[in-house]
Amino acid sequence: MTASVPPDALGRRVSCGTDYGTVRYVGSVSRTSGIWLGVEWDDPQRGKHNGCYEGTQYFKCRHPKGGSFIRPNKANFGVDFLTAVKDRYGLNDKQDIQYGTENTVVFGTKTVEFVGMDSVAEQQRQLNKLVDISVRECAVSHAGQTEEISRTCANMRHINLSKNLISSWETVIDIASQVQNLETLNVSENKMKFPSTATSISSAFSNLKILALNQTEITWTEVLLCAQGWPALEELYLSSNNIGVLERPDNVLKTLKLLDLSDNQLLDGNQLHLIAHLPRLEQLILRNTGISSIHFPDAGFGCKTKMFPSLKRLAINDNKISQWSSINELDKLPSLRSLQCNNNPLMDTEKNPETLIQLIIAKISQLEVLNNCEILPAERRGAELDYRKIFGNDWLEAGGHWDPEKNKPSEEFLAAHPRYPSLCLKYGAPEEGELKGRQPLTLKNQLLTLTIKCPEKPEQKPVEKKLPESMTIQKVKGLLYRLFKIPGSELKLSYQSSKLEGKEVELDNDLKPLQFYSIESGDCVLVRW
Repeated sequence: MTASVPPDALGRRVSCGTDYGTVRYVGSVSRTSGIWLGVEWDDPQRGKHNGCYEGTQYFKCRHPKGGSFIRPNKANFGVDFLTAVKDRYGLNDKQDIQYGTENTVVFGTKTVEFVGMDSVAEQQRQLNKLVDISVRECAVSHAGQTEEISRTCANMRHINLSKNLISSWETVIDIASQVQNLETLNVSENKMKFPSTATSISSAFSNLKILALNQTEITWTEVLLCAQGWPALEELYLSSNNIGVLERPDNVLKTLKLLDLSDNQLLDGNQLHLIAHLPRLEQLILRNTGISSIHFPDAGFGCKTKMFPSLKRLAINDNKISQWSSINELDKLPSLRSLQCNNNPLMDTEKNPETLIQLIIAKISQLEVLNNCEILPAERRGAELDYRKIFGNDWLEAGGHWDPEKNKPSEEFLAAHPRYPSLCLKYGAPEEGELKGRQPLTLKNQLLTLTIKCPEKPEQKPVEKKLPESMTIQKVKGLLYRLFKIPGSELKLSYQSSKLEGKEVELDNDLKPLQFYSIESGDCVLVRW
């Protein structure tokens, strides 16, 4: 093996130009001279074969054309952590420093930009005063000399090591063990080896609160093994790791408040039950995880589950959820306040997006934010009253009754509408007059073409909207709240008829539909706040 090839080259991460890969073979290749490196590339398009050359299998790749041979002098095996820091922040002793413009320092022909140069120039020249360090894409591959980091960078708390050439979790431990008060660590986009069996617990991460391991090929089993050394961890980011199967965390991750599993194709929604008893988990991100349903079997209709006791924010957008039963299940979560559920098949079940939003609001009692939009008290009230009316006839046909003693709705109805009994307790059962002539949601209501103007905001251009004549004023306010980014409760609405020029009629009852005010297509709705 030539001097240019490290003795531990096999399995090491390398870069070649802008491409990254893993060394799978070191040695000679038939009918050629010298040493070659067989590399499995992260981007298969960079490769030429699967490690087989002229009938000989030198190494194996996951992709049929994910590998190729390169000469050792073409491979960058990386630098130690401290060298990368000095290069990144312009603190290398070998460089000649001269001052450039206000926020830059020039090193020879290289210009390094600093934020707040005037106040922190001295701090950035002294490594032991750096607190936040980013060496992203700086080819870091190893820690360097023992204790050198702790002697030189004593005050580091936040480190970004993403997209480097780190080959193993041991390297991360070697670096972190020299940073006494490490709180935030990002090692995403480093394809590395993690321990597969229980090892001695390192104290390197005793103060760590935030850890990002996105695109590192870590498995959930490996997460749980490493988590024994994360006693204070609060946020864990694990997106894009092909995690399909979860296991129950035993005596680990007890302090975790945020868990991001997005872009991992979970086997099924029942996998969530295995992480449902993390006691402090407040935010769970499940974007694009392939789940098609959510179910909490420990709680019946109208009851709260013991799973996810502290969960406040849930993201299930970009999944395969198609049934309203999953939305019903979310009402069982005792602490849920915020939900993101865009881009699920369920969102296509109603042609009118406003109706869809109102149904979700009515089905989840404690929800305060839906798809990043605040739910105002008046909007909730309108949604719940409407829900109570819309499904009133179904309730009657299923055995519901105004007389409490005769009120015995079927199990099927309660399964589809578990909140209906509580809405009747809150607002009273729907009166017979309210339910007469009620059109099913699936029927297309007559649409009114209206011009919406803001007379006191001339910079706001008029907007034309088509709205169902049965739409309540409260729903119109909800739409305008999202359209103009203003609190719906502060809106004052009126309209001008195209037939009666100059006459303005106030829309003063949130529970009345547009047709109550005899609004017609071509009329103008005036918005003030």
